[in-house]
Amino acid sequence: MSFSRGPAMKNRFMLAPLTNTQSHKDGTLSDVELNWIEMRAKGGFGSTMSAAAHVQANGQGFPGQLGIFSDDHIEGLARMAALIKKHDSVAIVQLHHAGNRSPADVIGGTPVCPSDDPESGARALSTVEVAELIEAFIAAAKRAETAGFDGVEVHGAHGYIISQFLSPEINKRTDQYGGSLENRSRIIFDVVNGIRARCRPDFNVSIRLSPERFGLRLAEVIKVAQRLLNEGAIDFLDMSLWDCFKEPVEEEFKGRSLLSYFAELDRGNVKLGVAGKINSTKAAEACLDQGVDFVLLGRAAILHHDFPLQAEQDADFVAASLPVSADYLRGEGLGENFLVYMSGWKGFVAA
Repeated sequence: MSFSRGPAMKNRFMLAPLTNTQSHKDGTLSDVELNWIEMRAKGGFGSTMSAAAHVQANGQGFPGQLGIFSDDHIEGLARMAALIKKHDSVAIVQLHHAGNRSPADVIGGTPVCPSDDPESGARALSTVEVAELIEAFIAAAKRAETAGFDGVEVHGAHGYIISQFLSPEINKRTDQYGGSLENRSRIIFDVVNGIRARCRPDFNVSIRLSPERFGLRLAEVIKVAQRLLNEGAIDFLDMSLWDCFKEPVEEEFKGRSLLSYFAELDRGNVKLGVAGKINSTKAAEACLDQGVDFVLLGRAAILHHDFPLQAEQDADFVAASLPVSADYLRGEGLGENFLVYMSGWKGFVAA
């Protein structure tokens, strides 16, 4: 499957960006995390995406997060890019800032947010700081390019900082980054267009959006998605749907799948990928049959480093039933820190 820019994917499977808490404290890559990623590239994924990598030190979302906010991170990132590409997989870094979801004890200070947020204790960014945040995303993309990656994905989903700007419940700003949907989504286009201008012409640029939770409204996310598709600065749109087969939560949109609202958009040359409870060959095929271009695997890829190869060989392949043992997950390349993290997911790791 080809993109407008950059190398083609050899199949329709992309590794979703998965938090794994395996990087060093300073955000540099560890050998444990490198092994986890290489196993997936070797396991047949057409594209292998890194875990969310934070673009500013104060945007760290969890311990052991991969960093891309300093040139000190480039050496490790270059090792990752080389190993992914060695296995004929498209290498992508996800760019992230946690915003008000950055734990104060992890970042050693007060988290930031589009607006003051008493619940999390986060403070509002000044207009100058918003400009610095946008530049941090663009500079991080340039580091990814320098490290040899084929592209970057901007994390605009799951209630992290870009999603916080988009949320009318969280964003109470009165400058050009608050108020109307055009203003609340402005940061998305400033980041995407800035990366497109700064990086080489064939660099793959994408964004992940999620249409529900964290104060987001489906109608608004659809409008932003369509504008991104119309403008064509991105090469693919990654929709994280929580569950690809569910109906929307908003009453006026019920009666059909959440996925269908994005599959029907006019995509032009932009590809559409979806993520959310795709755990079998048939589930992946069902998504493709609804008109999406490729699928992103999360939990299924944790359980099976070689899910694409298994799916290719078995039309009835289904991911292992949960819970699974810690030893099983160690065999799939999870380090001890990742195991601790996954133990916090209800019913995933057997007690």
